[in-house]
Amino acid sequence: MTAVLAVRLDSDGDVLLTGPALRALGHLGPVDLLVSPAGRRASDLLPGVRSILVFDPPWSGLSPVPVDPSAVADLMERVAAGHYDRAVVFTSFHQSPLPMALVLRLAGVPFVAATSEDYPGTLLDVRHRRPDGLHEVEAALDLAVAAGGSPAPGDEGRLAVRHPLPDVEPLVPRSRYVVVHPGASVPSRAPSPDQARAIVAGLTAAGRAVLVTGGPDERDLTAAVAGRAGVDLGGRTSLAELAAVLSGAEVVVVGNTGPAHLAAAVGTPVVSLFSPVVPARRWAPFGVPSIVLGDQGAACVGTRARECPLPGHPCLTSVTPEQVRAAVDALATAVPEEVVA
Repeated sequence: MTAVLAVRLDSDGDVLLTGPALRALGHLGPVDLLVSPAGRRASDLLPGVRSILVFDPPWSGLSPVPVDPSAVADLMERVAAGHYDRAVVFTSFHQSPLPMALVLRLAGVPFVAATSEDYPGTLLDVRHRRPDGLHEVEAALDLAVAAGGSPAPGDEGRLAVRHPLPDVEPLVPRSRYVVVHPGASVPSRAPSPDQARAIVAGLTAAGRAVLVTGGPDERDLTAAVAGRAGVDLGGRTSLAELAAVLSGAEVVVVGNTGPAHLAAAVGTPVVSLFSPVVPARRWAPFGVPSIVLGDQGAACVGTRARECPLPGHPCLTSVTPEQVRAAVDALATAVPEEVVA
């Protein structure tokens, strides 16, 4: 058996997207997962992970921490204590795996694989090149296979979470419902509060029960968006409880943010309010019926901007509540194959 350390030092949504690749690495042996604090909650939900290590990297994240030699030394000690035969570093297309690869080499890991455009010297045993056109899920799985992994028979490579999920019966109606998640960690990828509130009002006027979800720091946002029409669940769920709420929904309406991938991981259709600051072909909800709304040809395309660089956030404000309602209706009934992202 080969002991494997997988590394994904990103947010909860990114960690969820790595799930199929981690399961494929399980073909080699037990898989431990190294994550940042921003991805810790999602790591608890992933099937096929034996144990979790946490490290806050100074080279990654929205607000990286200062370089701390003692923290890096502690990580090296923990990795060395794991006696890993193989490590696989997962990154998004714009990130370098080489700082982490150096740490792994210094910790004595004899085999390191990663996707890298930069010359890696002796840091990588497998320098994987990402094929064009792949979704982030597919790219991670392609790396896992290059590193020796293999999907189990019957594993279709979809996102997944551990079951059973928590009981959320006190939080949700007994009738069918739609979830609107208005927030995002990157502001440019979320609808405006007024737009989200109009979407909730439009859906409830059409006779749908609407739950508005968000984290503890988004309570003001979810209260404003829910208004008198929706049910405000802001700050009332853990990530696992949010997964359970999303799994019971007919459809989830959400921007390009972690809960979109969480909805996909529990098999719920998604209306994706998608800002083109990153490409939808790489980041849209994966493996579930979905409809992408938003101007994918807007001037902000591909900029990776955190704040919208255009007055009025036109790529998303151009989406009307009527369009969202129509998309919800389409996904809540039978969705034809051609709208599946």
